[in-house]
Amino acid sequence: MKDTDIKRLLYAHLLCIFSIILSIFIPSFFLENFSILETHLTWLCICSVFVTAVNLVLYLVGKPNTSSKRSSLSYKVTRLLKCCIYFLMSCFSFHVIFVLYGAPLTELVLETFSLAVLLSTFTTVPCLCLLGPNFKAWLRVFSRNGATSIWENSLQITTISSFVGTWLGAFPIPLDWGRPWQEWPISCTLGATFGYMAGLVISPLWIYWNRKELTYKNN
Repeated sequence: MKDTDIKRLLYAHLLCIFSIILSIFIPSFFLENFSILETHLTWLCICSVFVTAVNLVLYLVGKPNTSSKRSSLSYKVTRLLKCCIYFLMSCFSFHVIFVLYGAPLTELVLETFSLAVLLSTFTTVPCLCLLGPNFKAWLRVFSRNGATSIWENSLQITTISSFVGTWLGAFPIPLDWGRPWQEWPISCTLGATFGYMAGLVISPLWIYWNRKELTYKNN
């Protein structure tokens, strides 16, 4: 494992963190009274777009060379359609899970689905960029010792940290503090965002400190 690979991973993650920061400050120059709390749904959409755009740019810049068959237009269109289907399935699946765990069934539907979109952006989009619409590859990566590169290791950490952040963000909701950020789903979206950002910071550091112990089958 080369230190340059870890540096590339760190720089890519810093770009993802920077995209979230931009989603907070740039819209305030164009939208009146824009803030994470006051215009939460708007921020959710903007944040999802910014993070997705950065992941796509990183994929296009760093993707490996493909064969002529995989570079054909039909292959690219088919892959894009599959990725869109996977993303929509992820959004609807997360929405159902949130409802099963106590989110309102008929009220605040848009808010719940927006949270599902944000969480899919933090978890499913990187999987699609790195692994493609290949469910077997997803199962391999998220199984024990299934990662074959530092990028897949970082994918494990950022995905788990996003889930944990969302879960922790639900704890303040039933408390009677009366804070505006306790309204559904603000605390969960903030938890998911902080969890994702924490995973982006932790994963390169964890890989660096464990680089001597990490071995990959394709190395």
